[in-house]
Amino acid sequence: MRSDFGAKKLENKMAITEFLEKNRRLYGDEVALVEVNPEQEETRKITWKDYDLIQPTEKTFYRREITWRVFDEKANRVANMLLARGIKRGDKVAILMMNCLEWLPIYFGVLKSGAIVVPMNFRYSADEILYCADLAEVDVLLFGPEFIGRVEQIEEKLNKNRLLIYVGENCPTFAESYRELVADYPSKAPEIELKDDDDAAIYFSSGTTGFPKAILHTQSSLMHAALVEQKHHSTSRSDCFLCIPPLYHTGAKMHWFGSLVSGSRAVLLKGTKPEYILGTVSREKCTIVWLLVPWAQDILDAMDSGKIKAADYDLAQWRLMHIGAQPVPPSLVKHWLEYFPKHQYDTNYGLSESIGPGCVHLGVENTRKVGAIGVPGYGWECKIIDSETGREVERGKAGILYVKGPGVMKEYFNNPEATAEVLHDGWLDTGDVAMQDAEGFYYLVDRAKDVIVCGGENLYPVQIEDFLRKNDKIHDVAVIGLPDKRLGEIAGAVIQLKEGMTATEDEINQFCEELPRYKRPRKIIFAPVPRNPTGKIEKPKLRKMYGQEHLVAFENEG
Repeated sequence: MRSDFGAKKLENKMAITEFLEKNRRLYGDEVALVEVNPEQEETRKITWKDYDLIQPTEKTFYRREITWRVFDEKANRVANMLLARGIKRGDKVAILMMNCLEWLPIYFGVLKSGAIVVPMNFRYSADEILYCADLAEVDVLLFGPEFIGRVEQIEEKLNKNRLLIYVGENCPTFAESYRELVADYPSKAPEIELKDDDDAAIYFSSGTTGFPKAILHTQSSLMHAALVEQKHHSTSRSDCFLCIPPLYHTGAKMHWFGSLVSGSRAVLLKGTKPEYILGTVSREKCTIVWLLVPWAQDILDAMDSGKIKAADYDLAQWRLMHIGAQPVPPSLVKHWLEYFPKHQYDTNYGLSESIGPGCVHLGVENTRKVGAIGVPGYGWECKIIDSETGREVERGKAGILYVKGPGVMKEYFNNPEATAEVLHDGWLDTGDVAMQDAEGFYYLVDRAKDVIVCGGENLYPVQIEDFLRKNDKIHDVAVIGLPDKRLGEIAGAVIQLKEGMTATEDEINQFCEELPRYKRPRKIIFAPVPRNPTGKIEKPKLRKMYGQEHLVAFENEG
C-alpha cells in the first residue's frame, strides 16, 4: 500500500541544517529550546508568578533556555572547532550525553562540518561504548559528566587517534574541555556544501536481539524525517513540543524535527514522574507531547488513585498526545481519552533503520482505529510478505512488514551481509509480523523473533499482552516463550501489578478464560517488566532470566 502522498515528488533538495539557519534569520530572538530538570534545584528562584500557575508553588528548579540565534551560533562554533582539529567530511563524531541544551547544537555542529554524527545510548556500559566506537570507526567522542567513569575505564583503548572532548565542568585530565575549545572559534557557518546523498548519521539498533548494528543514514533521510513529522502532526509556529525520551534515539529527535521545520519552541524535560510531565505541560504551555506507554500508564494510574488531579494544572492548550516505539494497548488510549476527551491522538511506527517514527502512522483523524499502527506515512509504501514464499499475502493474513521510502537506511555500516538480509530492491524487511485489514490499516502482530510456537501453533505475545492489560490490577506485562519438553514452547506472562495491588496466579488464570485455550499463558510470573530507554520491553533479558529457570524446574520434575 502506498501513502496518499507517495505519488508526489518530495522536495528534499536541501540539508537539514538549512532549517536551523532559516530559523535564526526569521526568529533569531525567539526561544528555541528550554531545558527543565524538576529534580535539580537552581540558585535563581522561579515561582508561580513566572508561569501563572493555577496552584501557586514556591518550589525552585533548574531551567535554561536558548534562542534560535544562540542555537545556530553554538552549532557553528562546534563545526569550526572540529574542522580546525582536522575533522573532515565523512569522519565520525560520537555524542554520549544525557538530554541537555548542548545536545542538539553539538549534533547540528557535527552535521555542518560535513562529518557523520554518531549518537550513543546513555545506558551503554564501558565495553559497549568501546564496541560501538570501534564499530562506527569513531574519530571524536563528546561525552558528558555522567560518563566520566565509564570513559575512563576504556580511555587507553579509546584514545588511539581519537579526540575525547568533555562537555561539562571540571574536565578530567584524559579529555579536552568543550567549553574551552569552542569559545575560540567563530560563530559564522563554515563553507561546507552538504548534498542529499552525503552520509550524515549513524544510529545504533536497540540491541534487543543481540549486539547493536551501526545504521547509516544520509542527509536525505534526515530531511525526510523532518518533513514527515511536521506533516503528520501539523506542527506550527504556535506549538510547543515536550521532549522527554533520550535524544540519542531516532524517535525523540525526529519528533523534535517538527519543531525545527516550523520554527517553534521545544522543551527538554528530565524526569518522567506524572507530576513532572503535567507540571511542565502546564508551566511551559506545551501543546504536543510524545509519551512512551509506561509514562502514559503512570499518569493514568496516578489520576485513578487521586494522587494527581488534572484540575491542578493548566492543560487547556495541550492538543496532541502521541505514542510510539512499541505496541500501544487500545485500552490505554480509551482510558486516556476518558480523562482528556479533547485530545488528538496518534501513534507512530518506525525503526532506526527507517529513520525513526512515521513510516506507518495512525493519523489524528483515525482514533476510531486505535489498535492499528495505521497507514503508510508521508512518502512511504508498505506491504506484507510471506516469509516462506516471498510473496505478498492477502489482506487479513499475517506476514512480515516491509516498508519503502526516502527514510530507509543506506546500509548497516561495514556489514554488507546484514544489509543484504534486510534490504531488497529498496524495501526494508522490518522483522515485524503484521496484518492489514479490509480498510487498509496495518496492525502489528509481533516481532518475528518474539513469536511463540506452542505445539505447532503460532502465539503472538502482543495479542495476549493487550488482553491482560485490560485487567485493572495490571500495570505492565510481557509475554515470552518458555521451553517445554512436550510443546516446544509455552507462553509465560511476566506481570507487574499496579502499586498497592495484589493478585494470585489463580485469579489471573480465571481472567484469561476469555481467551482461546491455546492462547492462555501457562506460566504466571509476578515481577517487574524491564523496558529500555525507548520504552521497548527487554524480552531477551526476560527470556534469559526466566527461560533457564523454567527449563531447570521441569528437568528436575522429569
